[in-house]
Amino acid sequence: MRVLVIVPAFNEGVKLEMTAKRINDFLHRRKNAVTIHPIIADDGSSDLAPEQLAIRFNFIYIKNAQQTGVGHVIRKAYDYGIQNGYDVLVTMAGNNKDNPDEIDRLIEPIVTDQADFVQGSRYLPGGDFGNMPRYRLFTTRFVHPWIFSFVSGRKITDSTNGFRAVRVSLLNDARISLDQEWLNHYELEPYLFYQAIRLNYRVSEVPVSKIYPEKKLGYSKMKPWVDWWSILRPLFYLFFKIKK
Repeated sequence: MRVLVIVPAFNEGVKLEMTAKRINDFLHRRKNAVTIHPIIADDGSSDLAPEQLAIRFNFIYIKNAQQTGVGHVIRKAYDYGIQNGYDVLVTMAGNNKDNPDEIDRLIEPIVTDQADFVQGSRYLPGGDFGNMPRYRLFTTRFVHPWIFSFVSGRKITDSTNGFRAVRVSLLNDARISLDQEWLNHYELEPYLFYQAIRLNYRVSEVPVSKIYPEKKLGYSKMKPWVDWWSILRPLFYLFFKIKK
């Protein structure tokens, strides 16, 4: 089985360097027979760090000519994985929030044919969220999971965590339409999660950690209200059949 680990990035600088180093160290330590290849999916960064790090650590590298959105560049990486014969696609943050040592835990339910979509949850026993800002803790632990669970009809503990794994065959389902312009930003990830549940794929959650970087490095590129609506609107659009 072949796994592609997708690291989307846009001007992450030192945080992307720390992420790439942790992934490289993890790959050199692991004993698991499953093949893992990392890919940096650069959403039009103005710095040269993504390409230089890909060369330094021998990662695959793809780039958008200009910034088009995290959803678009993830979809581009998904297409790369499908076209190059990968079986499982993992996404993880390019800003050093996720722990590469947990990748094997994330893919295990798919490797053992127990799941098709595996969502990492920092709120399950064994997970960790470190010193997360309180307002983010409230929205990611209570608000969004409650709405997501209500709309999808399945109780989910962490619906906004981008650290997840998906079986490639799920992405080939014609009922899932990722190639829609409105999914170019933060909408793509909740859209895919919701569709996996709605279409009765085997979905599971596993505990993972998501530790925010030091405040001086920047918590996130998400903008209040605008980007919060971006991760909520797929639920409303799909629930009310405004979009497919």
